[in-house]
Amino acid sequence: MSAIITEQFRILSAENFRAGIASTGSSYYTWVGLPNATNLNANWNTSPPSPVDSFNDENRYWDTMIAMKKINSSDIRRVVEKYTWASGEKYDMYRHDYSRNNLAPVSRSTGLYSSKYYVINQDYRVYICLDNGISPENPTGKPSLDEPLFTDLEPRAAGSSGDGYVWKYLYTLTPTDILRFDSTNFIPVPEDWKTGTANAAVRDNAATSGQIKIVTISNRGTGYGTATTYNNVRILGDGEGARASVTVNADGKIESVDVSSGGSGYSFGTLDLDAAGITNSASSTDAVTSVVIPPNGGHGSDIYEELGARKVMVYSRLENDSTNPDFITGNEFARIGIVKDPLVYGSTTKLSSNKASAVYALKVTAAQLSQIEFLADDVITQTIGVGSTAIGRVVSWDSNTGVLKYWQDSQVATSSTVGTAPLYGYKLHRFQNTHDGNGSFNITGGTATVAIDTSFSGISTTLNNRTYFLGQTFDKGVANPEVNPQSGQIIYIDNRPSVLRSSNQKEDIKIVLEF
Repeated sequence: MSAIITEQFRILSAENFRAGIASTGSSYYTWVGLPNATNLNANWNTSPPSPVDSFNDENRYWDTMIAMKKINSSDIRRVVEKYTWASGEKYDMYRHDYSRNNLAPVSRSTGLYSSKYYVINQDYRVYICLDNGISPENPTGKPSLDEPLFTDLEPRAAGSSGDGYVWKYLYTLTPTDILRFDSTNFIPVPEDWKTGTANAAVRDNAATSGQIKIVTISNRGTGYGTATTYNNVRILGDGEGARASVTVNADGKIESVDVSSGGSGYSFGTLDLDAAGITNSASSTDAVTSVVIPPNGGHGSDIYEELGARKVMVYSRLENDSTNPDFITGNEFARIGIVKDPLVYGSTTKLSSNKASAVYALKVTAAQLSQIEFLADDVITQTIGVGSTAIGRVVSWDSNTGVLKYWQDSQVATSSTVGTAPLYGYKLHRFQNTHDGNGSFNITGGTATVAIDTSFSGISTTLNNRTYFLGQTFDKGVANPEVNPQSGQIIYIDNRPSVLRSSNQKEDIKIVLEF
């Protein structure tokens, strides 16, 4: 028994994912993590390893997570592959019948959606190619010489070169979509094509279902008489009303077929030459023509189906925010991802805040705090009790506020002593603001030793008449993450070369998901 998942299922899945993010029932977040990738793998930045999809590794992703940002409905668009128009390039034309048995002539693709049948021009306008100059003399089409620039509703040639191309204008990218979703390899598709007003003229112009625009010729035939143009030639099929003009040249061959009326309701069609009196002798060669069937509803009716919008792009901008500094600076991240429905730390409530920290933090104090320096990825330790030591790695350090953010990796948790403990953490013990009398509030890392400020609680502190927001709520000098580790579903992971974050930069994250 043979079966396939159709392209329409993939298009539907992409739409359902987009709609799921737009709904209020679920919460999706992009996240960044892994602040010390090269310590884990010296070759990480030149050859990041492929992520592993397992429950065990999902826990590791949580261990190294730094912060996350909520994905809103304005942060997601359906996208398609980007083909930028270039003079002299040859493009496929739209056809309804590309398959493994009928390859696209230019790209040799086995299906419409993997062929190059649409372009974006220099003005961010998108066009579909209805005719690429294909003919018996040019069986794969001709190079495109005239860039389409028009916004006419009806298909037409783009210029006067005679390259044979017929283009159909679809839409123009908005400035917001260019900023957020245009990329080297993908272009966004309008969000509200079926109901919005911005593209209503194009959409409504395609209202006649199955309107035929193109008839191609693969064999001109012979013996059709003298040079004549036959008008009102019927296109037979399951629709009605389609007519064409057929021109016979002086050699008795079919020179051209121009659709004069697109009709309606066609899912297949054939040119009725005999009924129009376009006949040849028995010893002549019959012409071979092909009626191209537009998508259901006509060109421009459903842009998602017409362009095969089976991918979505998620956009997220990381900006440094003095009032909510969850995305740290001064350190790196080398992993990005998407998580669905994470929970608020210590509860069963879905996270809903715009940003959330995923690391632990300590508010510390020392005699000369401004002279203390913890370097990124430094190992820090705290003696919890006899034979019990908490070990972690520095994510970020602020000598002004005394906030030390750290992470611990359960993958390397052992019962080793401090001297032989693994470099990446020791998760059996958290750093604590209480001890059994045999422990210490002191935090040691490198050459620095500080103490947890057990007198401090809150989310901000005021120093020299300036208020510093800490991004996390502290209780007696200790802050938990704002998101519950190992909660929700991690649905996307991407290992990247390390990105060093500084206080004066922003990062645009664009994640493409294919269905």
